[in-house]
Amino acid sequence: MASVKATFVLNEESARKLTLAAERTGKPKSEVVREAIIEYSDRTDRLTDEERDRMLAEIESWEHEPPTRPQHEVDAELEELRRVRRLPGRLTPVE
Repeated sequence: MASVKATFVLNEESARKLTLAAERTGKPKSEVVREAIIEYSDRTDRLTDEERDRMLAEIESWEHEPPTRPQHEVDAELEELRRVRRLPGRLTPVE
């Protein structure tokens, strides 16, 4: 992967913690920073509890809404999907 040179200004506590982490792991400071950025990014990509609760509440509200299609149409569509998935030429094996 190509590297991009960047300059950061850290406060004393952050610089001290970076130095300690690099010494403890035996890794260069730049590698510790890269790993920290990846870990932070992965963590911030997750839903917060509030977001998850809001989304679940929205899905649960659908229970009380009338169906938009007759059940026999839904069943027919699902059966057609299952049939097509069993056809040869699929990229993944059928279980």
